[in-house]
Parts: sequence; C-alpha cells; structure tokens
Amino acid sequence: MNEVKPIKVVLIDNHPLVLDGLRAVLETFPHIEVVGTAGLALTGLEVAIKTNPAVVLIDINMPKLSGIEAIELFKAKLPDCRIVMLSMHDSREYISASVLHGASGYILKDVSTDEIVTAIETVAAGRTYFSSGVSDVLLERRPNEPANPLTTREHDVLTLLASGKSNREIAQSLSLSEATVETHRKNIKKKLGISTTAGLIRYAIDSGFSAADN
Repeated sequence: MNEVKPIKVVLIDNHPLVLDGLRAVLETFPHIEVVGTAGLALTGLEVAIKTNPAVVLIDINMPKLSGIEAIELFKAKLPDCRIVMLSMHDSREYISASVLHGASGYILKDVSTDEIVTAIETVAAGRTYFSSGVSDVLLERRPNEPANPLTTREHDVLTLLASGKSNREIAQSLSLSEATVETHRKNIKKKLGISTTAGLIRYAIDSGFSAADN
C-alpha cells in the first residue's frame, strides 16, 4: 500500500505571531508538511526554490514586495507551485488582481483552520479556492451593471466556476453532464473572447455575477 505524500507548504507573512500560529496549527495535520516560512516575499521565494512546495500561502500586504507582485516571480521560478493569497481585505480589486497575476486561491485571515486546510487541499489538486467571505464579494452585483451576453445557463456555469467549483461539481449542482458543462465553458470563452480559466474568473469578478440573477 503506497503511503500518501504530504502536501508541502511554504508560509510567507511579515507578522511573526501569524506565521508561527499558522505553522503550529497546520503541523497538527499529518497530510500537510510546512517545509519553510519567511517574513518577506523574496526570502520566501528563496525558501520555495529550495523546498519545492506544492502550495505557497502568502500575505498580500508585505513590505518591499507585495504578495500580488510576488506571484509572477513564483510562477516564473516554480511554475507548478500553486499560490494562495492570505488577506484581511475582501475587496474586489485585490481579489481580481490576485487572479489576474496567477493566484489559485484567496482566503481571508479570519477563516477557520479547517477552511485553510481545505484551501490547501483544493489548490494542490489543481483547482481554485476562494474563502466564504471572498465568494460573497464575487457574487455581489455592482449597481448599474451592464447586461452580459451569456445565457442564463452559461451565467450559472460561470458563477460556479468563479466560486472555485470543478466541472464535476458544477455538473452536480446544475444537474448536467460534465461534457455539457465543458461545452458551456467553451461557448462562454468564445462569446467573451477569453482563452483561459483565470480570465473567465477575472471577468466574473469584474462583472459581479450573482447566482440569484437568473
């Protein structure tokens, strides 16, 4: 029986208490291995290059180099590494900028330990994750929002996609086949002129889709 390898994680935060507390909590989970910590983004990059983690959790508001600015450096040096932003801010601008730069997740610092672990597991599996408070922001419609060119079903698919759902989960939620969901995704990309999933999520964030707007 093959032993499951733990998910290697690097933590980056310029607040020592937050860093130490998060590390102590995560180390109680046997399937997560904190392989390094850092108080600065560039120091964290050096640690990550040495340890090759599956996931990096990084605070947005960092001195010298912000977490958002650091994303592209991490993606350039460690293309397979998944980046999750840690933040006190649930602003649409921060979330949108993080996705645009290549982050796979965005979680608020006041979420439960279990949700942080879920975020790590989810992005390590190749998907995206937004914490509950962030999802609320994603699904808020801005006032005087212009109409979008998508059908109601495409709207539903994109809304769930922007909330971090996989094709399988979207299919289950909407009682569709995975093949149908994939067809909707292709049609959405074609209509919007967007070629990547990150681009679709950015569009959904900027457009303020709401699951109730059907």
